[in-house]
Amino acid sequence: MPTSPTDSPFAHLGWTPTHGVRALDQTRLPAEEVWCDLESVEAIAGAICSLVVRGAPLIGLVAAMGVAGEALRLAAAGATSDAVHAGAVAAADRLVATRPTAVNLPWALGCMRRVLDASAGISADQLADALRAEAQRLWDDDRRMCAAIGRHGLALLHDGAVVHTHCNAGALATGGIGTALAPVYAAQSAGLRIRVIADETRPLLQGSRLTAWEMVRAGIPVEVIADSMAASRLQRGDVTCVSVGADRIAANGDVANKIGTFGLALAAHAAGVPLYVAAPTSTLDLATPSGAEIVIEARHADEVRQLAGRLLTPARADVWNPAFDVTPAALIAGIITDRGIVAPSGIHAFDA
Repeated sequence: MPTSPTDSPFAHLGWTPTHGVRALDQTRLPAEEVWCDLESVEAIAGAICSLVVRGAPLIGLVAAMGVAGEALRLAAAGATSDAVHAGAVAAADRLVATRPTAVNLPWALGCMRRVLDASAGISADQLADALRAEAQRLWDDDRRMCAAIGRHGLALLHDGAVVHTHCNAGALATGGIGTALAPVYAAQSAGLRIRVIADETRPLLQGSRLTAWEMVRAGIPVEVIADSMAASRLQRGDVTCVSVGADRIAANGDVANKIGTFGLALAAHAAGVPLYVAAPTSTLDLATPSGAEIVIEARHADEVRQLAGRLLTPARADVWNPAFDVTPAALIAGIITDRGIVAPSGIHAFDA
């Protein structure tokens, strides 16, 4: 089970005794809680691509752990320092290619590469240990960043607040208490009564499967709605705010997040409900000018065609299945980071 202290309300990540990654299989929730031991770089890459491991911060963290694990296994097998270095570089190259949209993945692997770049003159064991320490630091930092997002976001909530969210940006998506749901957990800890509305988030139902599972487990009232109900639900007038996560935030404040976020932002704007994006500063990508330059991952058509193995559409029908969309900065009331809440135009104050 996890060997890092976390503020997460439940365990979902850890190291195995042989330096692999132990992760809760998120494709099996909520019906089953199944742990997977990922003992190779290919196993980790497969878990990321198949969404066994998902959520922008968690993907970056698990990839960093994968690089460290590869180095530790090579060193334990008697590999030279040069061979451990080469193996870790190859692992980083393999893992960075798994998913293109979330910036946390290349950011975390960049941290691991800096350790590799500074490794001249040290032994294989020392290099492997340094990479393990860096991966552990990233995990602990993510935990602290999530807690800070929760503290800052708590200022937006009050007793009886209703928070509408999309996809899952809770503890399951991070190494701590989450991003978009961090203020919800903070409100619960502060003794506030809080309620969550979770869009089901087609086609893979991360809202109804994962966010609702988290909230029920934490004892926080949650109401699941179909994505097509979001606009009507916002019109009822009792929603305090919309809180969503982010996979990449461009320099102009545009935000890439799970497909459907843009539509929810339009509905929130029309209903006069503020929409906040919650993300650690590692999700900022000041090198990308705007959302137009963000690469959007295309997923397999069967994710739309099928549900639990049952065909939902004619096999010959065309399917468009982007994993993410881009919400323009103009629709975002503020970005909740670990360093405070800023307008989308204010993210340049942070050096990610």
